[in-house]
Amino acid sequence: RTGESDGLIERHAEHWRVERMAAVDRNSLRGAGAELIAFPSTPRAVVINEALEIARKFSNPESVQFINGVLDSVGKDLESARS
Repeated sequence: RTGESDGLIERHAEHWRVERMAAVDRNSLRGAGAELIAFPSTPRAVVINEALEIARKFSNPESVQFINGVLDSVGKDLESARS
């Protein structure tokens, strides 16, 4: 699912390639992206909040905002595709 997750992340992270992101940010996005794909019954807010907690602890404030925006966009995209 990493490939699928990376594709979604790159589509929603304007001007960013996954391999150029900080390791913590990249892996938080990948994990949450995979969870959004594989477990659609888990509320999007729960998945995003888990990723944000990791970013708050191990990354910087700008990354928290970036991760939040990307994951929210990915989640909305997945939800509309399933409808």
